[in-house]
Amino acid sequence: MAKPIVAIVGRPNVGKSTLFNKLAGKRIAIVDDQPGVTRDRIYAEAEWLNDKFTIIDTGGIEPHNQDIILTQMRRQAELAIEMADVIIFIVDGKQGLTDTDREVAQMLRKSKKPVVLAVNKIDTRELESSAYEFYNLGIGTPFAISSTQALGLGDMLDEVTAYFKGLFTEDEEDDSIKIAIIGRPNVGKSSLINKILGEEKHIVSDIPGTTRDAVDSYVENDLGKFTLIDTAGLRRKSKIKEQVERYSAVRTLAAIERADVCILMLDAEKGVAEQDERIIGYAHELNKSILVLVNKWDLIEKDDKTMAKFKKEISLSLAFLNYAPMVFISALTGQRVHKVLSVAKDCYANYSKRIKTGVINDVISQALMMQEPPMMGVRRLKVHFATQVAIKPPTFVFFVNDPELLHFSYGRYLQNRLRESFDFSGTGIKLIFRERKE
Repeated sequence: MAKPIVAIVGRPNVGKSTLFNKLAGKRIAIVDDQPGVTRDRIYAEAEWLNDKFTIIDTGGIEPHNQDIILTQMRRQAELAIEMADVIIFIVDGKQGLTDTDREVAQMLRKSKKPVVLAVNKIDTRELESSAYEFYNLGIGTPFAISSTQALGLGDMLDEVTAYFKGLFTEDEEDDSIKIAIIGRPNVGKSSLINKILGEEKHIVSDIPGTTRDAVDSYVENDLGKFTLIDTAGLRRKSKIKEQVERYSAVRTLAAIERADVCILMLDAEKGVAEQDERIIGYAHELNKSILVLVNKWDLIEKDDKTMAKFKKEISLSLAFLNYAPMVFISALTGQRVHKVLSVAKDCYANYSKRIKTGVINDVISQALMMQEPPMMGVRRLKVHFATQVAIKPPTFVFFVNDPELLHFSYGRYLQNRLRESFDFSGTGIKLIFRERKE
């Protein structure tokens, strides 16, 4: 299910990035006393009690400033507001209410999105009364907070997460396999979906960046029910001319989180680019099921060794995806397009696979006998037993004497044994090591 998106907005230098870093739990945004340091929206995952959500930090809004950087930052913030489910509007309690705050509040009212008003820099109890003047903005109760000291954040987050109720409820009844099709602009994502749908539903154009957002298409056939999520292509930041492309990157990450199967689409003529590695790396970290499609195969001069050579080159670039199947297609001519949903369904079946505890432990016992864990100082890891605790992705818990004794290479060895024994091709699998006293 998709995570709610929370945008942090406000005029420059009110403490947006400090709050962002506090919620993200790590220092991501550049924090500086100079107004306008945060020029790009930056996003991260955050969690409060049982709610997980995506937060977006934005450049400060100066509604009537004509400076080119500030104009772009305002456009960035507008896009963040447009895509957000909830907005945290942050103001400076020490400086007090400003005309710019009033103008930003007016902009937020027009958005008709839920807004939580946070009065920042209330570092002492004596300053709490400073928050009251912000009632004049007319957008609800001001929450007195201190981003630097983490004061008042709990009440503010309770208010933010209360707005999540009722979001995305339609997903709960949707039993289709969700497939996110990702890749660089102009790689043929929309053409592929049109071929699968058998209709010209998506705009297909040679201009990179035609698809501005994540769009869903529903397909039901002999193989089952599928939701195809076409995403805006990712390009290197240096090539981004329009701020809307940055907004698309957040949408692509949100689509990956929602998806069961992620299809990385490559251009046979261009191979694997750094941004391909980065975005599919995100899906890999989430242990999604993954399929690699090499498109425009009709444009390649071939002999009987060409496909094997291409597979080897792509496998070297995407070495961490050695479990992902590879299909060579032409979305234009329809070559092998009929295989896409079939292979994606196989990936999904492995993503949803459950193995009995007894069978798992037979395999792990054999693996331990074939290669025992290495010594760490004077001690050695001891595995008591393992069990599968979840699917989507398949998740295994190993109960051991001390998780600190696990060397990463031995964890990889155990993962490979599970893959070889149970065919987890096309899906990530997750291993968790927990202490169990003897």
